[in-house]
Amino acid sequence: MISIEDYIRDIQDFPKMGVVFKDITPLLANHLAIERCLELLLEKVGDEKIDKVVGIESRGFFFGMLLAQKLNAGFVPIRKPGKLPYETHKEPYLLEYGMDVLEMHEDAIKKGERILIHDDVLATGGTARAACNLVKKCGGEIVQCNFIMQIDFLCGNEKLKSYDVASVLNY
Repeated sequence: MISIEDYIRDIQDFPKMGVVFKDITPLLANHLAIERCLELLLEKVGDEKIDKVVGIESRGFFFGMLLAQKLNAGFVPIRKPGKLPYETHKEPYLLEYGMDVLEMHEDAIKKGERILIHDDVLATGGTARAACNLVKKCGGEIVQCNFIMQIDFLCGNEKLKSYDVASVLNY
């Protein structure tokens, strides 16, 4: 059985000094690791009915699309400013190393749709919380915030207390 942890590499001092970046590109390069990771992510969702999977730019797109396909759901990208061509909702947020803004099309989610939010890493929780706020602006019901990995000492799950948070790996 493949251990996906074997396909996560640490990059020291990226994107700035003192940060240890968890790199999933080795996982993405191995089709068996991709299959295993997808299986584990789907196990976290269980039998929940999902209408749309929201993937957070950019690494959340990789497994977000795969999850959407397996769950017979639509896919909604959340992106950085100026990347989406239609009217958007905007949400500012703090990163562990700066400030940014996320955007989502205003018509991407219909009121009452059941949403799975996916990203590769839950760190400080700012990005995921901003994604939740965007989904709520559209009237979506967040079923789960779903991650490949969670960096526990950064306490990102504290910003997501009112949601089901699931991750395959914890560091």
